[in-house]
Amino acid sequence: MSEKVVPGRNTAAAEGDVVVFHIGLRINRMRAFSSWFPAFMSMPRMLRELSQEKSSGLLGYKVLYGGLRDFYVVQYWSDKERLLAYAHQQDQEHRPAWTAFNRRARAGRGHVGIWHETFIVPAGSYESVYVDMPAYGLAAATGVVPVGRRGDTAAQRLRAGRG
Repeated sequence: MSEKVVPGRNTAAAEGDVVVFHIGLRINRMRAFSSWFPAFMSMPRMLRELSQEKSSGLLGYKVLYGGLRDFYVVQYWSDKERLLAYAHQQDQEHRPAWTAFNRRARAGRGHVGIWHETFIVPAGSYESVYVDMPAYGLAAATGVVPVGRRGDTAAQRLRAGRG
């Protein structure tokens, strides 16, 4: 599958604050399939659910792989309130998956690890540039605009994001 290259120098169309959420899974014991496979399979269901519900707050995501054992998703959210709300909703995919993971983790003691990091990035504290790239990262989540609209240098784009 080929993504369309956007020619020239571009930047993300993001405006205002951005929430960046990293979440990952590490398989510590490959043969403990029943410990890690259900957790591995729960992420695509959550991403599908969030992507189908436009009001979820998820702007976009990118799935990354760090070898045979490490799987990682970078997510972009409109605000921390919707990210936190999703984590606690009983009728959505995350809460039951988290409960089941905890049950298996207690039984499997270290067979699989998970982690997450949340960054609340205020307007004016992020910038981006993409040269002859398909929409990627924050730009895939929020759209692409020519660099000239926000500034030709990183410093100019950071200043432009403040106001």
